[in-house]
Amino acid sequence: MRQELGYKEKNGQFTKFGQWYADRVQDTQYRNGPWCDMFIAWAADRADLSQYVGEFAWTPSHAAWFMKQGAWTQKPEPGALVFFDWKGGKSYKGIDHVGIVEKVSGKKIHTIEANVDRIWLKRKTRETDKVVGYGIPRLVKASADKLGEIRSTERPFVPLPRVDSGQGSPLDVLGTPPALLTAMVLMTVVLSLRVTGRRRGTHRRLAWPWNAPTTEQEATPAPERVTIRAKAPEKTSHPRPAPPARPERTRVPAAAGTRPPTSTRRKPYEPG
Repeated sequence: MRQELGYKEKNGQFTKFGQWYADRVQDTQYRNGPWCDMFIAWAADRADLSQYVGEFAWTPSHAAWFMKQGAWTQKPEPGALVFFDWKGGKSYKGIDHVGIVEKVSGKKIHTIEANVDRIWLKRKTRETDKVVGYGIPRLVKASADKLGEIRSTERPFVPLPRVDSGQGSPLDVLGTPPALLTAMVLMTVVLSLRVTGRRRGTHRRLAWPWNAPTTEQEATPAPERVTIRAKAPEKTSHPRPAPPARPERTRVPAAAGTRPPTSTRRKPYEPG
């Protein structure tokens, strides 16, 4: 890592660290992006320490990763990653920059930082008033080693020995599972044959060995039954009597020159 001190970004903010990270994540936009954290990811990969340092390009996400690992502190030490907020905030969401602590001198820290003074990879001496916190790769490694030690002491699952109660199961007479499967198949075939022998409204006995006739009398088919139904008496229809004839009315013709009497209705205003 120290061999890279003095590296300067190319035109368009292109760096070999950004190119490496872009190839790593299959995203070309990182070739010309801010490269302070991508340089740390590149250096950790060269030292085979990526699992303890992390590989990030976005500094707030990198700080959150250390917090999740339980490796976040406010006390600097050599080898720690220092995260800055140039506005003086103390929340990881406002982090702008990251570097590597090389040495601690009282209230000052000596760092190696990339993308500093806009284009350089160089050493810097910083005050701690802009520091948000420190990520400690040493604590990440200790947690991983402890977890690996716990997993190495875990014993594989061993089933408990089977206790024989002395009482056998009724299925033990069938022997092994293949024998049990064979018995189930035979039972299914027998039941299917019994079902196919049924017809609608009748039951036909199949010619099984145990149903075969034993004598000639049993072998002779029984005569068919003839059912004779009594014939219902025929219905006779009787003609209905004709209704009596009505007597005809005789009309008497009026005499010539006469009119039939008519009723005269008195008007209400005429005297009686």
